[in-house]
This record gives sequence, structure tokens and C-alpha cells, in this order.
Amino acid sequence: MTLVASSEGLRLRIHADTLADGALWLGVFLSGFVIVEPAPYELMMAGLIALWVPIAFRLSRTVALLAAFLLVFMIGGLLSLTMVTDLSIGPMYMAVSGFLALTAIFYAGVIEARAARIALIFRAWSISAVITALLGIFGYFHLLPNSEIFTLYDRAKGAFQDPNVFAPFLVPPSLHLLHGALKGRLADLPLRAAGLLILGLAVFLSFSRAGWGLYVFAVAMLVLVMLIHERSGAFRLRMLMVVLAGAFAMVLALSLALQIPRVANLFSNRSQLVQEYDGGHLGRFERHRIGFRMMLEKPLGIGPLEFSKIFPEDEHNIWLKCLTTYGWLGFAAYLSLTITTLSVGFRLLLYDRPWQPFLTVAWISLLGHIMIAAVIDIDHWRHVYLLFGILWGCFALEIRWRRVSHAPG
Repeated sequence: MTLVASSEGLRLRIHADTLADGALWLGVFLSGFVIVEPAPYELMMAGLIALWVPIAFRLSRTVALLAAFLLVFMIGGLLSLTMVTDLSIGPMYMAVSGFLALTAIFYAGVIEARAARIALIFRAWSISAVITALLGIFGYFHLLPNSEIFTLYDRAKGAFQDPNVFAPFLVPPSLHLLHGALKGRLADLPLRAAGLLILGLAVFLSFSRAGWGLYVFAVAMLVLVMLIHERSGAFRLRMLMVVLAGAFAMVLALSLALQIPRVANLFSNRSQLVQEYDGGHLGRFERHRIGFRMMLEKPLGIGPLEFSKIFPEDEHNIWLKCLTTYGWLGFAAYLSLTITTLSVGFRLLLYDRPWQPFLTVAWISLLGHIMIAAVIDIDHWRHVYLLFGILWGCFALEIRWRRVSHAPG
């Protein structure tokens, strides 16, 4: 009787885990489809967090540290609301920030509870990225009815609102597919290569300079890290062959695309390093200079979305955005979170762990995002919080690994 009850309990547990993993997969998958707000991603994740946290979520010390950083960040944001006279939009902005912070904590916790979920997350992200990339490509070449909803200013944006978010979203899945192409089974190579070609072409057609730079930097960094980590001659030969073949296919695809006059013209314009709206009067760089000086006198910031009421556009710099929207306190919290995440991740980068490929991809991706954040605001990018969650989940797994194996690290 006891054996039957135990077997039944095990089956229920397996079914519950399968259902939970499926819901998590769907939540990550929906992160690639955010044309409207609130997007399906928000609705799915809000329900998932509300159901998961009371039943099966455990906040370890490691994840609690992530939560502490984000809590202080949010306190800074709430204090900045006291500087705003019109509260019609500020509180909603902070609510979105708080929700995204919760998703980072949630991802870290569920990964720590079960390391296999990292692979599930990247599979969902990769499939989502390929589909939204195809939407952007088909929309750009008008291969779909009403294709204009997948473009903006003649730039591919897929199922996003902005090409400058669309392109960076595709980079982590690109690294995941590239890592699999270099290290995975040869039988899976054609499928991964096709996915890489789709994602690379979509990044190009986004005509996002930040996206282009992030893609090139991240791919180069991944190849470098893998060359350092993998010392065998056979692997390096395979890497050389795959990279050369991939580079040839990408150059061929881009060369064909550039034969189209409107593609060539837009590429010529967007490939200029400094645009008029960067270096002109009250352009991006001048706004940065004036904004940082102004924030030296405003420890609580000026409130969400107030900067664009003073200047022609938003901050377009995550550090200035932290100062204006989250105050000195929020700036210190975000800077501390970023430095801690990148430094701990760097220390763990070359270890041999089951989750190592995912940590490597997430760390390189986050580093690249922080670099492009000098010219763009990323505080409301859903996938950046996913990257934070993945990395802190890996940190928690590493601590548990050392505790179980008694390894000093």
C-alpha cells in the first residue's frame, strides 16, 4: 500500500515538473513577441510567478543577493517619483521596472532549483528568436500580408516595437546556436547553421548599429573563450572549418542583400559611426554631457520619462538613465549589480560544469549589452533581466556544486 502511494506521488511530481517546465518554456518563448503592451509575455510571466512562488519557489542566499540589488534599485526609482508633479505615467513605468526585476529573481530561482532548466530556457529563446527573425526578414522583403507591422522606418523589427531591441534579442540565441555548431553533434550542424544564418541576416536587416556591434563582438568573444577553454587540435580544426564556412555563408547572404538598392542605400547611411542626431546640437552625446552635469545636483533624479520633456529625446545611456530615473541610489545599485555579475561570471568562465556553455553565452551577451548601453537605454529590456537571472542561477548552482563536492574553487 505504501509502495503504491509512493509511486503515485512520484508520478504526480513528474507531471507537475513537466507542466511547470512547459509553462516556463512558453513564458520564455513569448519574450520574442512584444508588438503590443502589455505583451503576452507579461501576462504569462505574471501568472507563472503568482502560481509558482507560493508553491515551489525557494530564495537562497545567492538569489537573495540579486534580489537585494534589485530592491535597492527599485527604492531609488520610487524615491525619484517624489520629484515628479504629474504622476500619470511615472508609477506605471516603475511598476514595469519592478515586474522585470521580479522576472530576473524568478529565473535565477528556478534555475537553481533545477539546472536542466537552463537548456530549456535557451531552446525556447532560440526558437522564439528564429521565428521573430523570420517575421522581420519576410516583413522587410514584403513576403507577408500587412508586412509593414514587422518593420519600422524600412528596418526589420520582427515582432518587436523597435529594431534596436529586436537585434540585441537575437544575439544570445545566435551564440547558443554557434556554440552548439562548434561543440554539438555533426548531425545537428545543418539545422543550427540555418538558424544562425536567419538570425545573422535579421540582425543585419534591423540596421541597428548597436545590434551590429553587439553581434560581431559577441561572436568574436565566444570564439576566443572557446579557443582558450578547448585545447585539443581536433576541436580547433573543427572550429576553424565551421567559422570559415559560416563566415562565407554570411558574407554571401549579405552580398546578395546589398544588391538591392534600398538595402545598399540604408546600409551606407546606417554604417556611418556618428549620425547627425548623435553629434549635432543637443544630439545624443551633448545630451549625455549636459545630463550627467545636471544629475550631480539631483540625488533623487528627476523621475521617469522626465528627461525627454527637457531635451529632444530620451537619455540613450543606461548610466544617465539610472541617475535621472532611479537617482543616485538606483545608479549605485545597478552599477554594483553589473560589476558583481560580470566579475563573478568572469571568474567562473572557464570552469567545467554541466551548465558552463549557458553561463558563457549569458556572460558574453550581458557584457556586450552593458557596452552598447552607453548609447541606448536597456532598463526595460526583458531579455536583459533574463540574462541576469540566468547568470545568478548559475552562480547559485556553482555554490551548491562546491558545497556538495567540498571543492574550494
